[in-house]
Amino acid sequence: MATPAWGSAATGASGTGSRTPSCPAWNSRWPRPDAAPGVAGVRAGSGYIGRFAPSPTGPLHAGSLVAALASWLDARAWNHGAGGRWLVRIEDIDTPRCIAGAAETILRQLADCGLQPDEPPLWQSQRLQRYARARERLIADGLAYPCGCSRKDIDQALRARGIVRQRHQERVYPGTCRNGLHGKAAVAWRLRTDKVPDAARASRPDLAVRGSLVHWTDRRLGPQCQDVASAVGDFVLQRADGPFAYQLAVVVDDAEQGISHVVRGADLVDNTARQIVLQRLLQLPTPRYLHTPLVLAADGQKLSKQNGATALDTRDPLATLNQAARTLGLPGHAGPLADALAAWIGAWRDLYNPGP
Repeated sequence: MATPAWGSAATGASGTGSRTPSCPAWNSRWPRPDAAPGVAGVRAGSGYIGRFAPSPTGPLHAGSLVAALASWLDARAWNHGAGGRWLVRIEDIDTPRCIAGAAETILRQLADCGLQPDEPPLWQSQRLQRYARARERLIADGLAYPCGCSRKDIDQALRARGIVRQRHQERVYPGTCRNGLHGKAAVAWRLRTDKVPDAARASRPDLAVRGSLVHWTDRRLGPQCQDVASAVGDFVLQRADGPFAYQLAVVVDDAEQGISHVVRGADLVDNTARQIVLQRLLQLPTPRYLHTPLVLAADGQKLSKQNGATALDTRDPLATLNQAARTLGLPGHAGPLADALAAWIGAWRDLYNPGP
């Protein structure tokens, strides 16, 4: 079983981790349509709403606790410690990977650590109709299309363009089926990345969108940039066999739950530009983002359920939380648990000042 290398955390991405060579510097000549939809930050009067969104593919481990603690602290540190709302969402739409009872175990582990959500958990598996409505809206607007390409087909199309994909490199979809299936059966619905409206707002100097080119500022990593069309291509919204893609589900859920701030692991930083593109096309608000350090296994890889991370032992929650706090750059605390959490709220506020 993989064991965490506590105190040896990885950012998962540097301040330029999601940049592509085609990304120019932010250009002040980009349009600033103040009435443009989809790029609002904290909605007027809504305050702070954050979330922790685990997949029930197993119990929490050391790495996932870091993300849970960070998102909880960010919510509680809001408004000089007066606090915002913190929600838990169970992302259980990838049913083949979900384990019976894992969600309940995760909720118990969070409770053991004093991390209690302000509302009952939201379950993605109960929201499939909402994702279907978002997909149908994109189809009706000419922004999504059926695709019949296999991975082999995509690799062949890329090679025909002189592009050789390296192992573990993103498989950039070249838009083969944008104008029809060419006699193939559909295997997925894909989003067009060539029809993203420009947007930038004076109220959001941390965010600018010019077509598929997205500039945004991570609260920990700093300025980020990705051209989604060249780095990812037209990405999948839903597979023909049923499952909705993570990108679509998370964008719909964040908007419907009123999420104003997303705090999650740095392994998800490269998903952010895709989600901002979807938010633009669905005319949904864009939260502010912060991506936390990753806990590494002894072999230097990100600690995860897939590489055998051991289940979190919450019999001594203070000791477990101290390890997570140190990964986040927070000082250790001797306890008791409530005092430690209160101290970390103050330390987090000093580091990241979530506002308002």
